[in-house]
Amino acid sequence: MKILALIVSIMTGALLIYAAEDFPSWGDPNSPTSLHVSPRYITKTYEETKIPNMVTAVLADYRGYDTLFETTVIFAAGITVLFLLRGNRDD
Repeated sequence: MKILALIVSIMTGALLIYAAEDFPSWGDPNSPTSLHVSPRYITKTYEETKIPNMVTAVLADYRGYDTLFETTVIFAAGITVLFLLRGNRDD
């Protein structure tokens, strides 16, 4: 069973490395994010959110649900770890 897990892990890693070749170069000013997404956030953030801090506006307003669900998943994982580590208290 360990061999199967090792094979699956190596295949997944190879697939991720292969897929990463298509990413734009780090800091590339001609990447789609730099050409389309960033300029919109920079020019429209205050107009759309009325929040002066751009980072806060992106995290709290544009990505609010995403941040909420990430926090919920981390909280659920933490509670699960606490229950698992607690052990059996029937002694």
